[in-house]
Amino acid sequence: MRAVRFHEYGSAETLVVERVPDPRPGPGEIRVRVAAAGVNPVDWKVRSGAVRDVLPVDLPAVPGREAAGTVDEVSAGVRGVSVGDRVFGLGGVTGATAELAVLSAWAPAPAAWSDEEAGGAALASVTAMGGLNALGPLRGRTLLVEGAAGGVGSAAVEIAVARGATVIGTASARNHDFLTSLGAVPTTYGTGLAERLATLAPDGVDLVLDTAASGSLPDLIALAGDPARVATVADHANAHRLGVHLANAENDPALLAEAGELGRQGRYTPRVERTYPLERTAAAHAYAERGHTRGKVVVLV
Repeated sequence: MRAVRFHEYGSAETLVVERVPDPRPGPGEIRVRVAAAGVNPVDWKVRSGAVRDVLPVDLPAVPGREAAGTVDEVSAGVRGVSVGDRVFGLGGVTGATAELAVLSAWAPAPAAWSDEEAGGAALASVTAMGGLNALGPLRGRTLLVEGAAGGVGSAAVEIAVARGATVIGTASARNHDFLTSLGAVPTTYGTGLAERLATLAPDGVDLVLDTAASGSLPDLIALAGDPARVATVADHANAHRLGVHLANAENDPALLAEAGELGRQGRYTPRVERTYPLERTAAAHAYAERGHTRGKVVVLV
């Protein structure tokens, strides 16, 4: 098969497309013929070597943790999925940006989702849900999402709205119309946020989800009034010190199934800003690494 690989840690330019042996699914896994694979911060952090101490990989490695496609092999003992099914899901830390990928958690992809939307759905949705679930019931509550325009933030907005929350989202001014389209009340982040929220939410915010790791956690705790009302999916360095909930993305098929069901109901559509062909995965990584994306960056295979 063709796959993207990096033979050494470094910049996006280390990524090359080459022929590699087909992967085989192990116990509890499936293999898919990939239609699309998402590009996430973990991908470029692993590729650059920035997280080699906590997420070491054997080189050469194929980047990518999430993919969508058609099942072409099912390992013994796996039930509820068949060759030919269209699914989206998660594999290991690496392996998804290729013609064939092994998944350890998956769910049926809604027919309403395009391949690129399905390819960018898995990691954002389980990360967002992990953070939201840590905060408890959302119906009737006011939720502030810090960094609401990114891949995880935009997923969190739509899922929280679907769960009955009133959502205020922070983003740069150029993304305010985008946040409005997701069902959020937009505002800018940074200096003066407390004053802006006093106007937008006179009774205050009940809960806060941080997806940005911008150093704002102390201010977000002050806005919520209690670290127990704050969750972060991004600021690992400060979460424990400040006592907020820290949610990590997990390969949880139940969360994927919930995201897929919201998709079938038309209540969650993964937002994709840009797509790239497999041959331009290096450009996809470089763009995603610069930040300030609106939704997901996806590689079409």
